[in-house]
Amino acid sequence: MRAVVGLLVAVAVVLALLWVFQRRLIYLPDPRAVPPAGSVIDGARDVTLVTRDGLRLGAWHVPGRSEVTVLVTGGNAGNRLYRAPLARALAREGLSVLLVDYRGYGGNPGTPTEEGLLEDARAARAFLSGKVIYFGESLGAAVAAALAAEQPPHALLLRSPFTSLADAGNHNYPFLPVRLLLRDRFPLTEHLASVRVPTTVVYGTRDTIIPPEMSRRVAEAAGATVVEVKDAGHNDRALLDGPQLIAAVTDLAGRSG
Repeated sequence: MRAVVGLLVAVAVVLALLWVFQRRLIYLPDPRAVPPAGSVIDGARDVTLVTRDGLRLGAWHVPGRSEVTVLVTGGNAGNRLYRAPLARALAREGLSVLLVDYRGYGGNPGTPTEEGLLEDARAARAFLSGKVIYFGESLGAAVAAALAAEQPPHALLLRSPFTSLADAGNHNYPFLPVRLLLRDRFPLTEHLASVRVPTTVVYGTRDTIIPPEMSRRVAEAAGATVVEVKDAGHNDRALLDGPQLIAAVTDLAGRSG
């Protein structure tokens, strides 16, 4: 009997710790300040985004020849410096780019949460005028979808999207009661129900973090064009600035006029 009680207590302690510290598993920011934009990307400039809850967030803006701007909402790890190759590749195609860092990322103040990331994306959208493509990477795909449901873009690209964070959590932690514990939900496909813009889903066939079939379900829900990158894993270079990914963005830009 004591052994059973001890086991139940241990399980309760583990679940309590997961409830308290779960955001440290979800959000993996590189909080270090980044270099000046122009020292990393030719022609780029540092800009400040102001959120409705009073945070001032650093971001990088890369002007381009096109009237279309790509608003990039990154995944759960790193900071905007990690996504500089993407911005360079898009800029070579003449597109303007806004690389966003969320609260707690890249020297920005604040602590990341689901609602906080959406507030940061709203601030980024308010900074821009003209035609905008939302480019959401992994967790950022859920942020982009939520923003699209509120403020439709001219087009939407979802890179390695999950159907919901709970579904992704069940895939990666099948031994845990993820749905019971999860505080930040990111219900991506629910947001897509009201989005009616040209949409493309890009994913790698060897993604072990977000399984390809999950991204395909997102594409089906969105009625999206699908770009399958053969033999690419979740963090492979092909899904950062590879030719198929960049071509998918430029195709959407062409369809945006």
